[in-house]
Amino acid sequence: MPRVLRGVLICGMGLLLNLGANAQARQLRKTDSVFARIKQYIITKNADAIYNLADARFKKSIPHADFNDFLDRELFPLGIVKKDSLISFVNNVTAAYKVQFDVLTMLLTISLSENDKLSYFKLEPYKESSVNKPSLAASNNQLKTRTDKVVDSIVRKYIQRSNTVSLSIGIINKGDVRTYNYGEIKKGKGQLPNIGTIYEIASISKTFTATLLAWYVNEGKLSLNDPITKYLPDSVAANPALKDIKLVNLSNHTGGLPGLPSNFSAQKDYNDANPYKNYTRQMLFEYLKSCTLRSQPGTKYAYSNLAVGLLGVILERVTGKPYEQLVNEIICQPLGMKSTLQHLYPLIAPRLAAGYNEDAKQTTSWDFDALAACGSLKSTINDLLIYARANMTKSDTKLSKAFQLAHQVTFNNGDSQVTLGWHIIKIDGISYIFHNGGTEGSSSFLAYNIEKGLAVVLLSNAGASTDNTGVSLISKLQ
Repeated sequence: MPRVLRGVLICGMGLLLNLGANAQARQLRKTDSVFARIKQYIITKNADAIYNLADARFKKSIPHADFNDFLDRELFPLGIVKKDSLISFVNNVTAAYKVQFDVLTMLLTISLSENDKLSYFKLEPYKESSVNKPSLAASNNQLKTRTDKVVDSIVRKYIQRSNTVSLSIGIINKGDVRTYNYGEIKKGKGQLPNIGTIYEIASISKTFTATLLAWYVNEGKLSLNDPITKYLPDSVAANPALKDIKLVNLSNHTGGLPGLPSNFSAQKDYNDANPYKNYTRQMLFEYLKSCTLRSQPGTKYAYSNLAVGLLGVILERVTGKPYEQLVNEIICQPLGMKSTLQHLYPLIAPRLAAGYNEDAKQTTSWDFDALAACGSLKSTINDLLIYARANMTKSDTKLSKAFQLAHQVTFNNGDSQVTLGWHIIKIDGISYIFHNGGTEGSSSFLAYNIEKGLAVVLLSNAGASTDNTGVSLISKLQ
């Protein structure tokens, strides 16, 4: 299963964000129901029954006899399930359960297809990641004000874990701007991060892409309702499945496209540690020529890195400029954001924090080709505070008007509420404009409420999610 950019949080460590909580809860109940049936079949050692829970694609990729042999060798000898708990529910699709058997504790990860059949099944030893560091992580938090103490009480729960390394926090509260830094940018070096430390921001890049779309809509170069086929090569546009997808559907994840193209791992020299590096435009267009959709465009929200990556390719084709250049010219230069980039030049590269996965092992930074617009940007806590403030401040500038258009809700089915690239979440009943991100070795969080003048930004160089920490900070500060 390829490592993919983590997008908007669905559920983590027991916290369910209200980004369409009703829809998420329904899907989680369906997944829990399948998990409950699997547990029953473990008791009776009924491998056939578990296999029959799977969808056609699963069965095509894994022969019945091989699956039964795996269960007989790896699962059934563990005994019955004595205790289980949900660890995470990512992108409203993939559920990970901590399962305590008679013999040992395992992690069982499953996903369901759209017809609620088993589409993914993975069993592996459970690794406890909540062990704390033996001593307090370094920090520049002086613990003088109430905000200082609130921040420390909350972020210590994150940074003291053995699988986290560095954390930078930025807060805007009614004009008051504060930054805090914890940990070290590389394990064992003792160097505290600062406001100029660079992190991968991953899927927060999607909000930059949405702003670019809004900019060109305001300029009259594009319309949100333009069909994407208008901007694709004729050989790709000929696919009838694409004819009803509009630009807005790519930005708000309602285009019916999957999270990633089916030929994603077929790229040359595919490397799970750097999965987007060699996925080219040629591969993207080859996929689109014959792809089918999972739902009618505009009717269903389904988070898609493919969709926003494709939107970036369209913007490049319309303007004749690379994605990074568009971000720099339209957003970063006007705002003075000098450290928000896709490619780091030699002078700035040493400021990049080393990344660490959820097992605290060092990772490489991710590179992007065709799908850059879905998650390729790197930035600092200082730049993202500038970005947050600009999003919260209305003016007559072209960029401000692009931000305002990007904030307009474009999909609301009563469960999910999505703007062009942002999501609306509720924290203690109060709505926030929000996005997060994550690669194998990074986690990011950005949320703000314009009326309250409150914004919280978190950047971490660890794969461990910062979402609960960000939500807890907002809950205490608002």
